[in-house]
Amino acid sequence: MKHIYLAFGLLLNTLAFGQTQRPEIHCKHFLHGYPYGTPSTNDLIIRDIYALSNNDDTKFADWVAYRITMREVDAANTVERKWKPDPWLAAEETLDSSPDDYKGANAGIKVDRGHQAPLASFKGSVDAFQTNFYSNITPQKSDLNQGAWVRLENKVRDLVRTGETVFVMTGPLYEREMDPLPQTSVHHKVPSGYWKIISIVEGNDLKSAAFIFDQDTPRRDAVLKHQVTIDEIEQKSGLDFFWELEDNNENSLESKKNTSFAKKYFKD
Repeated sequence: MKHIYLAFGLLLNTLAFGQTQRPEIHCKHFLHGYPYGTPSTNDLIIRDIYALSNNDDTKFADWVAYRITMREVDAANTVERKWKPDPWLAAEETLDSSPDDYKGANAGIKVDRGHQAPLASFKGSVDAFQTNFYSNITPQKSDLNQGAWVRLENKVRDLVRTGETVFVMTGPLYEREMDPLPQTSVHHKVPSGYWKIISIVEGNDLKSAAFIFDQDTPRRDAVLKHQVTIDEIEQKSGLDFFWELEDNNENSLESKKNTSFAKKYFKD
């Protein structure tokens, strides 16, 4: 069943549904529109530190969006990595921790509990613990999770420390069948890869860099090796990004890699 959950301080204004009318959703995590194109049965969850769209079939989020500033990133707070079920989702809508659906996953198929909105980016927030909800977690191969993926997350935090407000959208891809988690009987689909779009606004200019990582990405792969266009992510994910922009601006942004922006901030 579709539900929409909102945290304090965020506004939802849903217009009439129709063939050409998209719900108008106002949220600080969305830059020129939320990722559009998820199934109507998805649960939209909006919290102070991130927003996500949870898929009842796969049991994972189709996308997670978050906005980070110096306030969230630079803090000495220690947040315990304690995994918890999402209190806003029913047990049948997501993989849960009771019993632990990830038990034996690392030894069996070499996957970690992979954050989509990373815990390390929200140590300055009292809500940082919410990144450990299972709705924000997917089974991610260890070499990817501990390799290029985390290095890109580190680079994003470095960009925030230059004084920029950074907008991130990220999510899974399902391009081939993957081994399921070994010790859960709950139907689910393990992602075959992941996408990430990172954006900032400099003056009147919107700058974005997009990446796709296969689950089998070697640990030492360079981040920039995986840069793609936003158009490619749209084609693979079935989602539409930045759709509130004028068409010519959207097409220009999404059809180019913007390698100069990526090389400046995300080269490792």
